[in-house]
Amino acid sequence: MAATLTKHERNLSAIIHASTFSKYFIPFGNFILPLILWTANKKEHQFVDYNGKQALNFQISMLLYSIVAGLISIPFFIGFLPDMFDWDFFRLHKLSDLNNLNIHISSDDFRFGRLFWPAGISGLLQVALAVINIVYTILATIRTNEGQTFKYPLTIKFIK
Repeated sequence: MAATLTKHERNLSAIIHASTFSKYFIPFGNFILPLILWTANKKEHQFVDYNGKQALNFQISMLLYSIVAGLISIPFFIGFLPDMFDWDFFRLHKLSDLNNLNIHISSDDFRFGRLFWPAGISGLLQVALAVINIVYTILATIRTNEGQTFKYPLTIKFIK
């Protein structure tokens, strides 16, 4: 397939993959720019059509996985909220306690412990998804510029 592709098709396909990095400059740029480039050229070039679908499906899948990773920690935050409204949570029984402020930090008094596990796990998942997104987008850009077809892993086919 690499022999029948023109330089224009390869470059356009690589630009579609690379344009997903525009999310760091434009809100939802990882969907908008590839969508514009793909819809403008999908009928003319089959290689561009394939790569546009791949890039958009991967970005939608990464967004979905990111939302799910964030939703994992919501029950733990909701369980943590009632403690926030208890005045004893901050060790302030009365406002006059501010005059006798005694700062003592002990690991036994650490009340945020149950919050950090789900938030930490969710944070690690978000970082892993960001690294996967960056690495595979770079690989897709390079391989399509060389004329090879690239299939993203962990991709749900929303656009067929």
